[in-house]
Amino acid sequence: MLSKKLKKKIQKKINRCQIIISNETGLQFTDAPTENIVICNAGLATGLQQETLLEEVLRHVATSSLENVAFPTGKSYCSLRFKSTEMAQVAYEAMNGIAPLGQDGCVLLMAYSSRELVSDDAGFWKSDQLPPGLILIPDFVGKQLESELLELIECTNDEKSGGSLKHRRVQHFGYEFLYGSNNVDKSKPLDRAIPAICDLLWPKLYEKYPMYSWFIPDQLTVNCYEPGQGIPPHVDTHSAFRDPIISLSLGSEILMEFRDTRGNHLNVDLPRGSLLIMSGESRYGWTHGITPRKMDTVRLGNSLTVRKRGFRVSYTFRKLQDVSCQCQFSSLCDTFKQEAEIRKQHLQENAAQLEQENVHKVYNEIAKHFSETRHSPWPRVLAFLNSLPVGSIMLDVGCGNGKYLSDNERITGLGCDRSDELLKVCTSRGLNVLQCDCLALPFRSASVDACISIAVIHHLATDERRQRAITEMGRVLRPEGRALIYVWAKNQAANAKQSSYLRQNKRANRSQQQQFDASETLNETDPGAASTVLPVHTNRTQFQHQDLLVPWKLRDLERKEHATKATFLRYYHVFEEGELERLCGTVPQLSVEESYYDQGNWCVVLRKNC
Repeated sequence: MLSKKLKKKIQKKINRCQIIISNETGLQFTDAPTENIVICNAGLATGLQQETLLEEVLRHVATSSLENVAFPTGKSYCSLRFKSTEMAQVAYEAMNGIAPLGQDGCVLLMAYSSRELVSDDAGFWKSDQLPPGLILIPDFVGKQLESELLELIECTNDEKSGGSLKHRRVQHFGYEFLYGSNNVDKSKPLDRAIPAICDLLWPKLYEKYPMYSWFIPDQLTVNCYEPGQGIPPHVDTHSAFRDPIISLSLGSEILMEFRDTRGNHLNVDLPRGSLLIMSGESRYGWTHGITPRKMDTVRLGNSLTVRKRGFRVSYTFRKLQDVSCQCQFSSLCDTFKQEAEIRKQHLQENAAQLEQENVHKVYNEIAKHFSETRHSPWPRVLAFLNSLPVGSIMLDVGCGNGKYLSDNERITGLGCDRSDELLKVCTSRGLNVLQCDCLALPFRSASVDACISIAVIHHLATDERRQRAITEMGRVLRPEGRALIYVWAKNQAANAKQSSYLRQNKRANRSQQQQFDASETLNETDPGAASTVLPVHTNRTQFQHQDLLVPWKLRDLERKEHATKATFLRYYHVFEEGELERLCGTVPQLSVEESYYDQGNWCVVLRKNC
């Protein structure tokens, strides 16, 4: 029993914690008991584990009384929800200021709340929810076959049997699984073949899932897990193994954690004797792993409980891949990353030539047609120009046909561009323009009040060149001068709304995955044939690559030929969210004042520091 003095001291600490939590979450606390209890001084940030907390809670209340636990990521607090206020009160009185589970062994500080905390892992405890493409077959092997498979494996640290890893002991058959790359060396098969007893598994699999009747594994990895051991989150290398990956759980049940690149997080409870088939998205687009701990938190009916882990053995079967991966999960795909790295290296070496062939020459060829399609100023660009003080000098870097140079008589507009033909359009309109490269502006430092660069920076082929262009804009700006930059966004459907670029697709059912290699689709007579191997984008579809070639189709009427179409390919680097701000942040004299998304473009307003 706590003394009155100690209770008062504890309550003061709880009150301080409540203020912090309320400010962060909007949670309301109450002195009257409720079914919700907040642990005010312990959570993931302090090292408190769900299993440790639940083990303590279940010492005082029945398993059936607990409904949920919420551990917000990176926070030093968590919450419990009970089925009744009475059960919450029992746990509160038994643990508040008594249970030594806080940081450095301090006691838990608890408070009643109007609701539970919101955890980042929504759906984490839904045991019936599986990642797309994942198949779980309970009781796939009986006790007799399980016993024979377990007896077959010597889970020792002896090098002959496969060796030991930090998190578990492992054996390989057919080929050694290389953990540094999650791959195999196909040129080095092992003398140790997959045990013949494993052949008993496949008829049952084929009977349940005939679509996998071709699956005869080339490689087997056997992992032996003692309680407390696990395996880090990973995805089996896409290019090394075919779909699916198949795993058999023996000896004990366990929770396997799956995460995708969107932040979704699901626990999958693997029963003893079950077969797990990772196929499709679950195989390519989600990582899987086992957290090293001695207990798992699992749902039992409508409540949570903790389950102690036992000794477990997994048999993971893989079929070697003989072609490059063609999946659509680029962020986890080694093939995609390797190809992207090759393209990046090629761009570094050939940036100026690529821009000459697939930007400057192309715009000279399409200038008249391009100008005819660029007549309406964008509202937010006009708003920026109208915000400039009367008499300001504004420089349009990459002015094109000059549509932003004559809309505001209150300021003086100057324009520059690389294209001879687009500059002829400007001079025919009586605009103040000159020819130059945006990488070397022929203006004195601190000579203009404002700059705009609309749809220009994305035509530069490397980060260094894009940075140099922004640096030049910063150089010519006066102190406190402002700049506006627009670049094409990779995501053309932000906020669940398609950009005008996508909405102009007349073939609504056209696949968004129609990407192809320039070297395979363009012949030597194509005017825009690329000097480097880059993907060619299918117009009016979502972008799949960052560095690509975008077609511009032009009729040959001006050449007095038949009305055939010539295709010119323009180089683009389309920007990921946040990329433009990060790039601008590398230019010391500029600060990002505002960033926003506007009709398929990422945009920033910059200010030059004094």
